[in-house]
Amino acid sequence: MQNSSFLVIGHPIGHTMSPFIHQRLFSLRGKTAEYGVKDIPIMDAEAFAQLRPLRGFNVTIPHKTTVIPFLDRLDRKAEVFGSVNTVSNDGGVLTGYTTDGIGFLHAIEAEGASVSGKVLMLGSGGAARVVAYETALAGGELTIAARSPEKAELLARDVRDAVPGSRIRCLPLSDLETQREEYDLAVNTTPVGMYPKTGVSVIPKEVISRCSAVFDAVYNPDQTEFIRLAEKCGKTAVRGMAMLVWQAAAAHTIWDGSTYTAEEIDTICRDAVADMERSFYAKKEGEE
Repeated sequence: MQNSSFLVIGHPIGHTMSPFIHQRLFSLRGKTAEYGVKDIPIMDAEAFAQLRPLRGFNVTIPHKTTVIPFLDRLDRKAEVFGSVNTVSNDGGVLTGYTTDGIGFLHAIEAEGASVSGKVLMLGSGGAARVVAYETALAGGELTIAARSPEKAELLARDVRDAVPGSRIRCLPLSDLETQREEYDLAVNTTPVGMYPKTGVSVIPKEVISRCSAVFDAVYNPDQTEFIRLAEKCGKTAVRGMAMLVWQAAAAHTIWDGSTYTAEEIDTICRDAVADMERSFYAKKEGEE
């Protein structure tokens, strides 16, 4: 029997902002639901059977791909991206979706940025796939700068196959300092600058100065070094928490049709950052 419970699954999952964010989203629409966390080391039939009674669940690494064979259906974008972060249970039929792209687009568009121009993407991992596909779908011109050009080329090939006519080029991350090209948007999809290894940026200030706007997928800390340098250069700087909350809101639209205003999302972002900082600072102080 289906129940009204929701989960986020992953491994290792540790401290996650998902329960805080989703409970706030439920509360804003006057809905009562349980939202928990489940660590699943290996996705197999036994593990998935525990998820079937749920009304829905969110998926994080490493199960965004491993969950796919167990689902009944895939949304078109999840099929193209080859990744699932949201699952909805509709009368026993479990459908996989990806809301990461929606979250990313809402986050940057709220600050006046877009992926329809010249986009510099830093990294070629899982988060990079979302940015690459959305840029291609929007007709943007994408430059993938990564430490592994071979991996970047594989990603570029996948995107070109899925979105014919995509304009993509790849170059080593180190080449950015010598070429003088300007970009409408720079997107960091790498973990560089993430807690606890803060204070470092994936690219130097000189490269950032040639970008009209930047987005950092890293949300802990709220102000990464990448964001700090962009703000110092007077650039539009979009922080990672915005994407996290917007993609969560998109999951609620799938689950129950709820929609949220930009003002509501901004409030949750501020509250989530405050809660995150309290949690991590308290943990850090307790370890000292």
